[in-house]
Amino acid sequence: MNRTTSPPARGRLIVFEGIDGTGKSTQLRLVALALRQRGYPVVATREPTEGPYGRRIRALYADRGGCSREEELDLFIADRRDHVEAVLQPALAAGKIILCDRYFLSTAAYQGANGMDVGTILARNRFAPVPDLAILFEAPIALGIERITASRGEGLNDFEKVEGLTRVAKIFAALDLPYIRRIDAAQPIDTVRDTILALILPLLPPPSAAN
Repeated sequence: MNRTTSPPARGRLIVFEGIDGTGKSTQLRLVALALRQRGYPVVATREPTEGPYGRRIRALYADRGGCSREEELDLFIADRRDHVEAVLQPALAAGKIILCDRYFLSTAAYQGANGMDVGTILARNRFAPVPDLAILFEAPIALGIERITASRGEGLNDFEKVEGLTRVAKIFAALDLPYIRRIDAAQPIDTVRDTILALILPLLPPPSAAN
């Protein structure tokens, strides 16, 4: 008797959002490890990507003044289109659990803080898959700056100035979308990780069904 296999269940898209220095990248690594230990197939990715548009965006970290705000937004949109086509859509179709460090909510907040209209930015991102969960990391701006400069030993890039981050935080605070969940990112690392897992795990199929 011929047996057919059912296609894999659709994957999940979970994005980590918030101002710089809130611990998103650290938590993404910890959560990815915890999910893999539970048997889930995890794809860890980030935006801007390492593709051609993403590299151009990263060059702006050192000198944001050489690009108009419209050109800057166009770069983020182009980078995301490549990311969606090359990584996100194939991984979702294969039943993977995607953890993405920044997505279009960051574009709305950071480009909105740069003078662009938030509603227009969100509309231009309608091509991108809607997240199953957007975890919005909230912490005082001073703590984020301290983590960047003291803990990482880095200087502030052109996207991390206090005045700009204040505007970014206000936009993040005003976003009201059904898939957003806010967490206190100033808590201890293990507490934040456990909080994130408590949000994610109920959304996932059993590990065997996700492979």
